[in-house]
Amino acid sequence: MTLGQLFLESLGSGVITEADIDWLLAQSGRLNRQEQAVAQRLGRLLDQGAIQLGCRLPSQRLQHRQILNEWIEPLGRKRHALAA
Repeated sequence: MTLGQLFLESLGSGVITEADIDWLLAQSGRLNRQEQAVAQRLGRLLDQGAIQLGCRLPSQRLQHRQILNEWIEPLGRKRHALAA
């Protein structure tokens, strides 16, 4: 992940995670001047309440695929095996 990706993801979702902040702080010594400005902007947005500290939920499509693979498909295979 890059700082630019983190910035866009945070703006898009309105959420920044604790892991994202930890990563940002770990990278702070290696940031160039432009990246430092982006990090400061993230901090200001967080202070203003435009970005919330929290967690990101997976998209509905990902949840549907996970449910399909972990719950629906195994049940279908079991029923098919019992019928045969």
